[in-house]
Amino acid sequence: MSNSEHSFDEARLAAYLSEHVEGFRGPLTAHKFAGGQSNPTYHIKAASGDYVLRRKPPGELLKSAHAVDREFKVISALANTDVPVAKAYHLCEDASVIGSMFYLMEFVQGRVMWDPALPEETPESRTEIYAEMNRVLGAMHLVDVDAVGLGDYGRPGSYFERQVSRWTKQYRATETESIPEMETLIEWLPANMPADDGRVSLVHGDFRLDNMMFDTQSNNVVALVDWELSTLGHPFADLAYQCMQWRMPRESLIAGLGDMDRTAMGIPSEEEYVAMYCRHMGIDKIDHWNFYLVFSVFRFAAILQGVKKRGLDGNASSEKAVAMGEMVLPLAKMGAALI
Repeated sequence: MSNSEHSFDEARLAAYLSEHVEGFRGPLTAHKFAGGQSNPTYHIKAASGDYVLRRKPPGELLKSAHAVDREFKVISALANTDVPVAKAYHLCEDASVIGSMFYLMEFVQGRVMWDPALPEETPESRTEIYAEMNRVLGAMHLVDVDAVGLGDYGRPGSYFERQVSRWTKQYRATETESIPEMETLIEWLPANMPADDGRVSLVHGDFRLDNMMFDTQSNNVVALVDWELSTLGHPFADLAYQCMQWRMPRESLIAGLGDMDRTAMGIPSEEEYVAMYCRHMGIDKIDHWNFYLVFSVFRFAAILQGVKKRGLDGNASSEKAVAMGEMVLPLAKMGAALI
């Protein structure tokens, strides 16, 4: 591997994996995937086949961030559920092997689509893809967390209260400039929080199109990836987070669906997508929808502020980190406009 802050000793890794992963045989080569703002991810090509490795990034890290051990736990637990995930092989907590904690998982062949407008697809295919994403979201939220061993994966109840507090602190820890609209959101969210309705499910935390791999021959999801932000929480947070795409401008670093003619494209409206989700979950409607949207915009802005700070400090996983951080202001303005 090329000499960079994300490189490591391939021979040492091969020796370690040969000892700890059944059937693994070296030698190996590691190639870092492009993209991704958080945990560096590598394609491992070995004598025994192809694998994927995810590690904590180097450098100073925020407390509780980059929890690859939690990712390993959740994808292991979901192995025999209706939620499509890659097979988890091994978690290495010994940072001396490659310089940080990592885990190894199956290499899944599939399509990753980055643009929610799905320009390469037909209207019929777009309809299928959005319906499939909705199905996977519902399947995840209906997982019996106690039955799969995830009953202790997060603290049940008061999810939004804890999340607003957490992301406010994370934002303050990485703040690089004063943004009045972020101050507005930080003040508005605690004052307008709905009463806890008791819903608790596994939540992904970053549920969006490009965190899903689709089958090469169909529009079925073969793996939901990037579980770093997952926890036990409120299911509507995942839904509102994905629905931000409907409101994001088309011409943006993170392209949204803006003012596009979604009906002609075969993409459901936000209202139709929410109604589809309600059918999967067996509920009639979602109250306080605007709160969930405002919360999602604020949380995403706080996450991107952390990405920007890591970029400025020189330890981000992607060269786009600082540019991604420039999305904080427009997101904050979008959230303030929803109030």
